[in-house]
Amino acid sequence: MGKVVMYGSVSVDGFIADENDQPGPLFDWLSSGDVPLDGSGGLKVSQTSYDYTRPYWDQIGVTIAGRHVFDLTDGWDGKPPSGIDHVVVVTHRPMPEGWDPEAPFHFVDGVEAAVARARELAGDRVVEVAAGDVGGQMLAAGLVDEVRMDVVPVVFGSGKRYFGPVDAQHLLEDPDVVVQGDRVLHLRYRVRR
Repeated sequence: MGKVVMYGSVSVDGFIADENDQPGPLFDWLSSGDVPLDGSGGLKVSQTSYDYTRPYWDQIGVTIAGRHVFDLTDGWDGKPPSGIDHVVVVTHRPMPEGWDPEAPFHFVDGVEAAVARARELAGDRVVEVAAGDVGGQMLAAGLVDEVRMDVVPVVFGSGKRYFGPVDAQHLLEDPDVVVQGDRVLHLRYRVRR
């Protein structure tokens, strides 16, 4: 069974978006390099960031995201991002009216159900959890094995927190990976059990 990884780009002060859900410069590192990260042609990173990010992305079988992110992206037009096979959407609402039921999106109620469904779909591949409210809920519930952050040198001051509503202490191991890219610092922590 694959591990559950909470992942996202984050400001130095811990935000994944500003108060208006805008990422600002958080994703600039994904388009400021000269090495294509995927086949879209829009994502180009430094060689260092490619060497770190591409192998991780190749391991992802399923992404879990909240309904808010799903709505902000218009459901990625029914195609999971970055070549991922499936997206599990945590929501208390039904799938959007007119949504193609054959699209590889799965709507579930609650984080435990999301992880169970994602693990079933992912097999031995990684289950990625988007940072933010849903990721924070999963961390608080003890469902996250690893935290990955792409830390961007910007201070937002306020906005949407990387760990969402987490309001209790959770210990992580020392970072076992620290990679300096161009305008980004890639970090990986295992969650202490």
